[in-house]
Amino acid sequence: MQASAPSCPRGGDGALAKRTTSRQEVLVFLALHGKLAAKLIFAATAPLVLAATGPDWREAPDRVPVVHVAAGSFDYRIAGAFDREGRPVDAPVRRFAVGRGLAVMKTQVTVADYDRCVAFGGCAQRTAKTGQRPDAPAVGVSWQDASAYARWYAKATGKAWRLPTDAEWAYVAGSRFADDAVTSDDGSGSFARRWLAKYDEESGRTAVEKAPRPVGGFGENERGVADLAGNVWEWTDTCYLRQGLDAEGEPTGARTVNCGVRVVEGAHRAYVTDFIRDARAGGCAVGIPPANLGFRLVRDEPSRTRRALGRLQSWLARA
Repeated sequence: MQASAPSCPRGGDGALAKRTTSRQEVLVFLALHGKLAAKLIFAATAPLVLAATGPDWREAPDRVPVVHVAAGSFDYRIAGAFDREGRPVDAPVRRFAVGRGLAVMKTQVTVADYDRCVAFGGCAQRTAKTGQRPDAPAVGVSWQDASAYARWYAKATGKAWRLPTDAEWAYVAGSRFADDAVTSDDGSGSFARRWLAKYDEESGRTAVEKAPRPVGGFGENERGVADLAGNVWEWTDTCYLRQGLDAEGEPTGARTVNCGVRVVEGAHRAYVTDFIRDARAGGCAVGIPPANLGFRLVRDEPSRTRRALGRLQSWLARA
């Protein structure tokens, strides 16, 4: 009987065996590393899913000129009134950090912008008799007016615009920020002498013109932000603070926060009652009252994740 020749595997069977082995290896990997594999799959597909089905992460163009101020830190003298053993002293200096950066209106809110809010019923009418040019800063507004505008503008633009804190304003102002330490204080702790020293320092400043200039009239600082420390003081969202300090300059005792009075910033720091529209008529702390009260808004820069999703959505829209 003639022996039959041994059968050999066909080429197709070998390729099938390899594919089967590859699938088995994948299944074994998924079985052994299921959680890791799930994370890898999620990381690869989640951005596409979010970009395709989630909210619109793309940043709409801003309606007004905006300056993007990078994150950073600086030494900041806290706003408020401080005392040591009942005697007035300069506020302590602390390191303040802006963690994510800020988008800042390049100029103050203009007459045209504010009056648009009035026309839409979002803001109260201004009381100022000057600065009526459309491209001049809107002045004669209180903190309450400025806050109402911020709410209206945030809703109108879909972006979280708001008034800056005093520390944020100082950070953005950079070299234009005026330290309010009383350099001529004789150290006696006398409130009257300290008040007079502060007044003398303020009175020694160059006379400030009253009529607001068109925006940009006072130039830009090193960050490209215009009209800081001009003749329009700007409302911040920071409340007036009274605090005692110990011998090391650390807070001690009761802390009083009065949010009926807000910090305003400009050529010098001042504290003004939140419904006041003209600080020269009252409601101001020591020194020369602010010539005009106006404001600008800021918003936090979007996170890296939000920016990445926005770019991915833009790419998908073009694809």
